[in-house]
Amino acid sequence: MPTRVMDRREVRRLVEEEQAQLVEVLPREEYDQAHLPGAVHLWLRDLDREATRRLDPGRPVVVYCWDWLCDLSPRAAAALEQLGFRQVYDYVPGKADWLAAGLPAEGSAAGMPSAGDVARREVVTCRADAPVGLVLDRMREAGQPVGVVVDDSQVVTGLLQRREAEAHPGGDVAQVMRPGPATVRAHEPLGPLLGRMAKAGVDTIVVTDPEGRLLGLMDRTSGEQAARAHPAVAT
Repeated sequence: MPTRVMDRREVRRLVEEEQAQLVEVLPREEYDQAHLPGAVHLWLRDLDREATRRLDPGRPVVVYCWDWLCDLSPRAAAALEQLGFRQVYDYVPGKADWLAAGLPAEGSAAGMPSAGDVARREVVTCRADAPVGLVLDRMREAGQPVGVVVDDSQVVTGLLQRREAEAHPGGDVAQVMRPGPATVRAHEPLGPLLGRMAKAGVDTIVVTDPEGRLLGLMDRTSGEQAARAHPAVAT
């Protein structure tokens, strides 16, 4: 039975340390738009004819499709085992997980700016039990209008607005922060995102990975500048 891989870090390890072969089994047009670096395209219907010609049966093979709900990769993994491949892995979370984490990709859409490309990585962070005054000093020093509240694993739990911190400088962050802020994934297309931000009057959005860990902060001004530099971005 194929091994289920749930962690993109394990996928990277298999490629880097064991020279695993990456195989995308989504339709060709989806592969052409964006795929994992170095991945080959093998449509499920073509596996019987193409796999032994294009893949090395002596090396591990990692197959993937779009996400958890897509059944193409488990079916492809089973087919590869029936063809005699002995080290077959199914990257269950798939391409959506990889792109959402802001990891590199190849393809025609790979050069288009996304939330992760524009997001500022150097962000003032704090725990919910931190004193507001101390965090406010750090925000002023960094020139940032917001601070992101995270837990010990960098999972986002809240947002601290500088103006609200200045109005209530005493006490803990938990008393002032906005819990459960809206977030987007790193692969969020810039054009539609800017449109939604403008409509909602939002100046800053938190970018997280699929586990809710902080990747950065994207402000609308920087996003609009990046969009103007890429005429193909539609807002």
